[in-house]
Amino acid sequence: MHSPNEDPNFIENSQTRHRTNLINTWQIPPGSKVLEIGCGQGDTTAVLAMAVGPQGHVDALDPAPLSYGSPCTLGEAQANLSNSDIGDRITWHQVSPVDFLKDVRDDEEGKEAYDIAVLAHCIWYFPSQNVLKGILAALRGKAKRICIAEYALSASHPAAMPHVLTALARATLEAHKTKSQANIQTVLSPTGISRIAEEAGWKLVSETMITPDEDLDDGRWETGNVTNEKFLRKIDKAAAEERVRVLIQAMRDAVIAAVKGLGDERVRTMDVWIAEFQDCT
Repeated sequence: MHSPNEDPNFIENSQTRHRTNLINTWQIPPGSKVLEIGCGQGDTTAVLAMAVGPQGHVDALDPAPLSYGSPCTLGEAQANLSNSDIGDRITWHQVSPVDFLKDVRDDEEGKEAYDIAVLAHCIWYFPSQNVLKGILAALRGKAKRICIAEYALSASHPAAMPHVLTALARATLEAHKTKSQANIQTVLSPTGISRIAEEAGWKLVSETMITPDEDLDDGRWETGNVTNEKFLRKIDKAAAEERVRVLIQAMRDAVIAAVKGLGDERVRTMDVWIAEFQDCT
């Protein structure tokens, strides 16, 4: 992630354009107070800070170590943004969302502390669905609405099907580990996320699907990690039961076959689900 000051083509970055599409869909107005959960290196944070303008603010939190990430770590990327023209609109918090929300209080008028809470492409990082449910429950009374974006497990473009299969293979592998730092740990579908949100007291008020631009390379990167021979060694290490190893190996084979079926065409990133929730009460 580059800061706006360092990269004159900042807005043309594929990740930034994708995040801009998300925020335009959510219609986040200037002056908003935003809580971003799972900010990572700040790809979405930067666009949120530009959207809220000088009168708004973004509290961006992520419990991951600042040394996490490659080639740029979380700490380096966040520092770059802090030193940019939009840096004073962002406050970083290295803390778990539930712990952070325990200390959040209503504003002086008794209203929610945040206009919007954002979870953009972070849910699959969670080690279990219970983590998501706990966060959404803790957000009640703290944010007026929740905006979520996550991969949809669907492929409007055939070249994105390897990414769908990759996500399922990777999540199956990670489910057999006691600890994981993988980008994909708990795969939840839009239906699954909506169900958990409803159980936590939130109502789905809008949803849509988008097909990412061809140059958004997340799907290609993730697929490459699964087709790599190193993935086989990870299977042997994580899966104790033979039938589980055979299952994940077969899932990897399906990814490889799907990639070969594309011929010279690049693997694309799967569809993205964009949704908004409001408190049921």
